[in-house]
Amino acid sequence: MIYPVRITRSSRRDLEDIYNWIAQNDAPSKAEHVLDGISEAAHSIAAMPERGSHPKELPPGMDDFRQVFFKPYRVIYRIAATEVIIHVIADGRRNLQSLLLRRLTED
Repeated sequence: MIYPVRITRSSRRDLEDIYNWIAQNDAPSKAEHVLDGISEAAHSIAAMPERGSHPKELPPGMDDFRQVFFKPYRVIYRIAATEVIIHVIADGRRNLQSLLLRRLTED
């Protein structure tokens, strides 16, 4: 089964922030490359969403969240009954525990 992939508003903001930071601090072409890679990783989960690993920062009981990578970026998502929902897109070099817990409980 192919799942539709939905990106939450907060994840869209994550993408915009990542793109803008790279474009301003490196180059717009690099920002485009990163955005394309993240988008490809995010949409690759449509066919096999179970392949993603569980984020180690999440406590027990939040096992329905998974992640895929476009290093160093992490795409964190949940498989719903009829779709895959992307909740967070973040730089994996950051300490993400508080961000993940806050974002995954509000979306």
